[in-house]
Amino acid sequence: MPSGASDFALRRPFLTALGLSMGAAISLGMSRFSYAVLLPPMRDDLGWSYLLAGAMNTGNALGYLLGALVTPALMRRFGAQAALIGGSVLTAGFMLFCGFMTDAGMLLLQRLLAGAASAFIFISGGVLAARLGALHPRRAGLLIGLYYGGTGFGIILSALLLPAVLAVAAGNGAAHAWQWAWLALGGASLLATGAMALPAVQMDGAAALAAGHAPFRIRPMAYGLAGYFMFGVGYIGYMTFVIALLKEQGMQASAITGFYAALGAAVVASARIWARMLDRFRGGESMAILNTLVGVATLLPALTAAPAVVFISGLLFGAVFLSVVASTTALVRHNLPPAAWSAGISAFTIVFAAGQIVGPAIVGWIADSSGGLQRGLMFSACALLAGAALAARQKPLPK
Repeated sequence: MPSGASDFALRRPFLTALGLSMGAAISLGMSRFSYAVLLPPMRDDLGWSYLLAGAMNTGNALGYLLGALVTPALMRRFGAQAALIGGSVLTAGFMLFCGFMTDAGMLLLQRLLAGAASAFIFISGGVLAARLGALHPRRAGLLIGLYYGGTGFGIILSALLLPAVLAVAAGNGAAHAWQWAWLALGGASLLATGAMALPAVQMDGAAALAAGHAPFRIRPMAYGLAGYFMFGVGYIGYMTFVIALLKEQGMQASAITGFYAALGAAVVASARIWARMLDRFRGGESMAILNTLVGVATLLPALTAAPAVVFISGLLFGAVFLSVVASTTALVRHNLPPAAWSAGISAFTIVFAAGQIVGPAIVGWIADSSGGLQRGLMFSACALLAGAALAARQKPLPK
């Protein structure tokens, strides 16, 4: 038996990966991407501009950046599993707090704190997923993809649960129906934490970090990091504002629910779609290909409101965008020793978070001007294509 491996992780790798994926469902699917569904009712109720609405996700990304900076030390001190489970409980708590706030400053603070806690989840879960992939090298791409694909479960839940909660709250005369939705998300996150805890404990968090703590050298990975930064700038505009754009274009509420649920289902399926490619390429090829596809998906709803094209956009976006995240873990795993995995994943997470800070504010500013949301998504698509060009220049490191 490999050192640090549990019987369960060796015998049931897919169940272990599925359990770990609940961390991605909480940190991204429910904490961050649910906001796309809640942005329109919150903006209408509170009288926000698109710039302020986008600033809520900018605040979330800033918190994510701050959390990413301290997560390696947290894992060294308490272990990857503690960071994963503790971050999940904190994230759920911050979402619950949203159910009692209307002040923009307090909501922005909550988004920042939730972003920091979600970084604890996402990085520690990524380290454990990389460790699981090392235990099963022939299926590493699929197992890592399953972890990141868990975000799709959170998106599907948001798409199906939140409109129903909003309708019930409005029917009961709630002054701020969207607050009920945040309470529902917090409760769902606590349930997901319970489902994740047992499989997470089966992984040896100490073993995931046991090889030491080798430093991460930025220069050899500069093009990959730059490409991932531009991905962060570009993709978040779509995930923040696409539902608001569809509402502006007159799409029916039921169709929007179907669109976002289909996007989430495509995220889950993406683990199998791209697994072989993630295992094959050692350089930035995977990130370049995936960034290009996300850029095309982002551009489509900016060019036309045709429902068929919009659904194609959602399916393509969902089938690709989390695999860009998985491609960075694969890049780290292919090119760095296990002792540097934690530092490498953290470095990519930091540039990702920095990109997300920039993206929503710029798209919101463009949308408030004469450009509208369509022009904002065009900016996002250009950022993604620039990221593809940068990632294509990332070469494998010498073994």
